[in-house]
Amino acid sequence: MNKLNMETKDIINDNIEYIKNRFPNAVNEDGINFDILKQELSNVIIDDKKERYELTWPGKKEAILNANKVERKTLRPLKDKSVDFDNTQNIYIEGDNLEVLKILQESYLNKIKCIYIDPPYNTGKDFIYNDNFNKDATDELNESGQIDEYGNRLITNNLSNGRFHSDWLSMMYPRLKLARNLLTNDGVIFISIDDNEQANLKKLCDEIFGEKNKIGLISVINNMKGRSDSANFATCNEFLLCYSKKYEHANIKGFNIESDEIDNDYIYEDEISKYKLVEYRKTGNGWKREDRPFMFYPVLYKEGVFNTITSDEYKRIYNIETKTFDDDYIAELRKKYENLNYLFILPTDKNGNYGRWRWGLDKFYLEKDINLELNDNNNNVCTKMRATIEDGSLRVKTAKTLWYKPEYDTGSGAKILNMLFDNVKIFDNPKSFIYISDILKIATDSDSIILDFFSGSATTAHACMELNAEDGGHRKYIMVQMPEKSDEKSEAYKNGYKNICEIGEERIRRAATKIKNETQADIDYGVRVYKVDSSNMKEEFYLVPSEYDQHQLSAFENNIKDGRTPIDLLTQVILDLGLTLDLKFEERTIDENKIYIVNDNQLIACFDNNVSDKIIDEISNIKPSKIVFRDSSFNDDKDKFNFEEKLKKLSPNTEFNVL
Repeated sequence: MNKLNMETKDIINDNIEYIKNRFPNAVNEDGINFDILKQELSNVIIDDKKERYELTWPGKKEAILNANKVERKTLRPLKDKSVDFDNTQNIYIEGDNLEVLKILQESYLNKIKCIYIDPPYNTGKDFIYNDNFNKDATDELNESGQIDEYGNRLITNNLSNGRFHSDWLSMMYPRLKLARNLLTNDGVIFISIDDNEQANLKKLCDEIFGEKNKIGLISVINNMKGRSDSANFATCNEFLLCYSKKYEHANIKGFNIESDEIDNDYIYEDEISKYKLVEYRKTGNGWKREDRPFMFYPVLYKEGVFNTITSDEYKRIYNIETKTFDDDYIAELRKKYENLNYLFILPTDKNGNYGRWRWGLDKFYLEKDINLELNDNNNNVCTKMRATIEDGSLRVKTAKTLWYKPEYDTGSGAKILNMLFDNVKIFDNPKSFIYISDILKIATDSDSIILDFFSGSATTAHACMELNAEDGGHRKYIMVQMPEKSDEKSEAYKNGYKNICEIGEERIRRAATKIKNETQADIDYGVRVYKVDSSNMKEEFYLVPSEYDQHQLSAFENNIKDGRTPIDLLTQVILDLGLTLDLKFEERTIDENKIYIVNDNQLIACFDNNVSDKIIDEISNIKPSKIVFRDSSFNDDKDKFNFEEKLKKLSPNTEFNVL
């Protein structure tokens, strides 16, 4: 039942809710932060000197600007590095993750179910991205290994830096802001971090995702002995921060119980299954009888049978109108039933305070003969928590905020990776794929898309394939990694791996082979590799007519950069039209013109000059959703107009686009 407001619509509140959903960082305890909102809608830095409760740092506005800044970048396929390029749905991208996240905004908006990242922890020794890189220093920094051949930027963030925390926050802010856009409504992001920036990261995520969308802060034991180089306390854990796109839609599923846990804990067994005993009395939050009055009732027990009082007696225990319990009447009932040789059991704590049961009366009657048991030691009523549920699958237990398995140890991650690379130490401190697999188990469905944009040695890709092989899933991954140069003294460099991307790509290939040989599972073992590059279009393509001069007009005779292939163009068109990178496409020839058909008939593209008149008839028969031609595919504007008019008649629902 809805109660009528009987007043005019609150337009202001609706507008505030819209702004909160669209720009969560622009809403704080005081309402809308108009200065931040102005910055979100501006291409220049807005000055603001008003103090308020919020996370701020030198460079924050520039970080917001970086998140919104348009980039003329695209992805180019690297088929020679790919595996089963034509069929796979897995993606690996070499390049600056800020640029990649911008490139993916249209194609993967609201499509990513789970993001996991392991960013630089800002220890004072590791690299961070410098998004304000001065291009004049390119040669010097390239020689020192701080940038790569693509012009990607890395700097060492030393503790002596006066903007030590600020630089790290400025790096993380735009990436997390763009990442949020990619999550599905029920999507979640997990971020590994240590105590150097954990507090700042939480505040940053509170702002970007909204404080109400925090799922949890998990402590992960990844070195049970403790690190010997730690001061004062031997550090044995790091943190895993989890936020959702929309808390009300998030679904963290929990873990299946392990076989050793069944043997150790589920020590009882009946004709149905193994089980352990759990107190029937509710404990924890909401345990009092006042919290759930209708879950407070006497349980009667005699000769192995559970029952309860009559409905008339039950109605007298609790007065609905006054919301009070009649304890005197309860005492009468106790005396009555104990005289009839019943055990009269009420939910009470150790101090004799009345609580409530876990089940209401309906479920009590349904389950009492199957799933209730009396603990003979103290006449406690217990429920049978079974190791398996009705369909025979293992019980799922709620994930806790403290995680520990021996396999989470940092040494375990290195051991598994080294074995893949013939016992060569190829990468420092890789995450355990068992640890990442556990994250994917509780946060993904069988067909989810998983993104890791600090992918390192590609542990997440390895974990994704391993989990698919284990449960028959069809999860797809997108890995993003800057091709940071390997140290020339490292084992990786000596073994031919010149940058981190080469390590990650090779790990994916080796892990896929290992999993396939060991499991024979029917999963996707391939990967499409792309790299970030400048747009395929010449600079003149982006000019408005008022900016043309005679020299630039001549460039429009061919507005594609030299050396760019039709597949390069197709990839940029796919991204520009908001299609995903995993779609299959086929090549076909129509009257000597080459066309590309993407995902059956979702898109047809042709990049030839002077297309044949017959091509429109063939395309119209296919009736694609979209078509793309080059401007030079037509002799003049008249031909282009005639083509469009004919297309409207033959395939009216087809969208016509020209490069």
